[in-house]
Amino acid sequence: MTFKHITSRDNSLFKQLKKLADTARERRKTGQTLLDGVHLVTAYIEHFGMPELLVIAEGQSTHEVVGLVQELSDVPTVMFTTLMFAELSPVATPTGILALVKTPELQIPAQPDFLLLLEDIQDPGNLGSMLRSAAAAGVQGVYLSGGCTDAWSPKSLRGGQGAQFVLPLVERADLLDVVARFEGQSLATTLGGESLYSLDLTQPTAFVIGNEGAGLSQELIEATRQEVSIPMLGNVESLNAAAATAICLFERSRQKMA
Repeated sequence: MTFKHITSRDNSLFKQLKKLADTARERRKTGQTLLDGVHLVTAYIEHFGMPELLVIAEGQSTHEVVGLVQELSDVPTVMFTTLMFAELSPVATPTGILALVKTPELQIPAQPDFLLLLEDIQDPGNLGSMLRSAAAAGVQGVYLSGGCTDAWSPKSLRGGQGAQFVLPLVERADLLDVVARFEGQSLATTLGGESLYSLDLTQPTAFVIGNEGAGLSQELIEATRQEVSIPMLGNVESLNAAAATAICLFERSRQKMA
C-alpha cells in the first residue's frame, strides 16, 4: 500500500475533513460526508461505487481494514496520526478507517403508501436507529423537519448502519405540507391516541413521530388524520422514540404480510 502520511493538524485536507465531521452546513455545502468503519464503506460501495478518499489511522489497521484498502488500491488514501484520526471519528474507539463520499440522493416515489415523518429528533444515534428500522420495515421515504439532527452526520450514519443508502430522505421538510398532500392516513404518535393494534394499517399510512422529550407539536398533531398510541402493560410513562418508531413501523409490516 502507498499513501500520504499526514501528521500536522494545520494540513488543509485535515481541516476540510474536520469541518465535514463537525458541521451539517459544511456537509450540505459540499454534498459530501464521512463514513466510519469497514461495514459502512462496503455498503456504500455496493450501492454507489467508489469513495473519493480513504483515511486510515496510524498503528490501528486491522486485517479487515488492510484488506479493504488493498482492495481499493485505486482510491487515494491518506494516513493520519491516532489523535488526528480520533478527532474525525464519531466513536470513542475508532475503527481505523474513514471514507470521504458524495452524499447520495434517492427519490421518494410519486405516490408512496408508507412514509415516516420525524419532527425535531435531536439525538443522532436515535435518528440513525429510526432510519434503520424504517429501511428494514419497507418505508418508502422519510421526511425530517428542520429541527432534526443531520441524517448524514457520522454519528447518524453509524446508527443507521447503511439505512441512508437505501432509504429516500428529505431533510428540512415542511411536515405540515407533507401531511396535507399525503392521500393516505397520517397517524400522530401520542400518549392518548387510539391503540395502534386496533387500526387498519394495510392502507397507505404515514407515521408522524415527535421529539424524544417534547413529543409532537400541537399544530402537527391537529394536522394529522388521527392520534395513535402503543398500549403498555408496565408502569412507564412512555417509550424511547426509536423504540416506538420500530413498533409502529413493524406493526404495519406485520399487517401487510398477514
